Amino acid sequence: MCGIGAIFRYKDHAGHDDPASWLEKVNARQRPRGPDGEGLWVSQDRTVGLGHRRLAIIDLSPAGHQPMGSDDGLLWVTYNGEIYNYKNLRAALEGQGVRFRSHSDTEVLLHLYRRYGKRMVEHLRGMYAFALWDAQKEGLLLARDPFGIKPLYYADDAGTLKVASQVKALLAAGVSDTSPEPAGHAGFFLWGWVPEPFTLYRSIRALPAGSALWVSRGGPVGEPETYCDVGRIIAGSENSPLSMSRRKVRETLGEALKETMRYHMVADVPVGVFLSAGLDSTSLAALATRCAHLPLRTFTLGFDEFRGKLDDETPLAEMVARRLGTCHETGWVSKKELMDDLPRIFDAMDQPSIDGINTFLVSKGAAERGLKVVLSGLGGDELLGGYPSFRHVPLIVKVAKPFASVGSLARAVAEPVLRRVASPKYAGIFEYGGSFGGAYLLRRAVYVPWELPRLMDPEMAHQGWQRLNAVEALNRTIDEMADPFHAVSALEVTQYMRNMLLRDSDWAGMAHSLEIRVPFVDVAFFKTVVGLLRAKALNYKQLVARCAWDGNPPEPLLHRAKTGFAVPIAEWLTPNARTVGSWRRGWLKHVYRAFVT
Repeated sequence: MCGIGAIFRYKDHAGHDDPASWLEKVNARQRPRGPDGEGLWVSQDRTVGLGHRRLAIIDLSPAGHQPMGSDDGLLWVTYNGEIYNYKNLRAALEGQGVRFRSHSDTEVLLHLYRRYGKRMVEHLRGMYAFALWDAQKEGLLLARDPFGIKPLYYADDAGTLKVASQVKALLAAGVSDTSPEPAGHAGFFLWGWVPEPFTLYRSIRALPAGSALWVSRGGPVGEPETYCDVGRIIAGSENSPLSMSRRKVRETLGEALKETMRYHMVADVPVGVFLSAGLDSTSLAALATRCAHLPLRTFTLGFDEFRGKLDDETPLAEMVARRLGTCHETGWVSKKELMDDLPRIFDAMDQPSIDGINTFLVSKGAAERGLKVVLSGLGGDELLGGYPSFRHVPLIVKVAKPFASVGSLARAVAEPVLRRVASPKYAGIFEYGGSFGGAYLLRRAVYVPWELPRLMDPEMAHQGWQRLNAVEALNRTIDEMADPFHAVSALEVTQYMRNMLLRDSDWAGMAHSLEIRVPFVDVAFFKTVVGLLRAKALNYKQLVARCAWDGNPPEPLLHRAKTGFAVPIAEWLTPNARTVGSWRRGWLKHVYRAFVT
């Protein structure tokens, strides 16, 4: 896990940026992402440069230093993430006569590219973002993992391509156009996250998850090319056989869980677990205990305001830790500590988000106790149907479909009345609820589309809504998907998980130089499991728990109501808010002001 930067002056006389100076600024802004070292490489003609901040997890020796070059100096790479199957890939390459100088996964990338070119990404299992320079072809390859676990942003700045792990690093080092991107601002007001590929800035884009971009001396070659689409993986699972027995489902799921855990435990430093009282994290802890060479370290965060209440996860987490025999610690956070941390939180938050404070606080606690890598149960709810949206979205579609022909008129009539007595979302059911994309928009919305002109400059709001093309884009994600469960899963994975949960885990963990790994968010595991999710009678989250605990999970885990990992932010930051909806709206505006003022 690291911070990377790249600059490519692909046009003659493009700009006045000195590559080394520009990359030094990127490295300085991204220092928390990699406190174990930094590096720069600049080509002899000063048109290409790569930068790197290192968080050493695999091959802690100087041989793992980046940017890393090939023996002949024709290939150079800067890379952020972990390739979990790098040992398998290395063995296969060595069988073909390749000789290695290090034990790092970074060097595997160089040799894979030499063998397979851009198709190298099809061989990778892990979380990653990288920039690779090919001096022979005079081109730069950018690539990002299929789920978008690791970020990568770029700006095509008047003939110079600029790349970094953070939007704020690009801004700190310098891009010429920082005018607002209407779609990024509108998207944040709609959902509380900025939807890919947009940012708040017109010139800065996220490289889409599961895509690669080739940049030649003539500039970017077309649009980013998708090599893995997780929505399509889910759609393809609808052709899987329906006749698998419960026993076969459990056996297949159990093996997939063990395999993804084995891969995610690969590290040259100890790996810990964020342990909550939920099924996902407790299942991971049970699985990780079997793979750990030393007693597994687990960490739980508690809040005084939750003591003795349903949201207090510490008693159950501590009971699980005792049963598993982990080396467990519980940290406690006060309102004062959060308020003191707010300036640092907003500085670390790379794009505005109404979530992530919980991950920042638990990451801080884990890092203070010496952990460098932790596992998170993120992804379990999106894959296994753990959210109310798996019930609500299909229900909204069923109710609203008959009104599709008069939806906009019905909404216009109903909205002024409903706004005074209930959430404005209810009026939107008539206009948007008839499709899965529209129903999902309403289910996850903080503000609804027709409120945007009241929150932003009206023309900017109009442009943003048009550029987002939100309902159509969401419906394209689930095109031809017949199964409601799969449709909602595809939307949650590609929207909420990608744009908020994974992004928040990155900036919040990296603020403390902590690598957060997500075993449920793994392509090989994902491909196996989505084909099993066909028997509607099964409770998949409980099935995962039974597999992880060899059929005997603690009974309190199975019967505990889902609460999520909560932070008493409503009480601490918006004490006058009367409902969850009102504090989310108030907090969204507070976060927005922190980014635009």
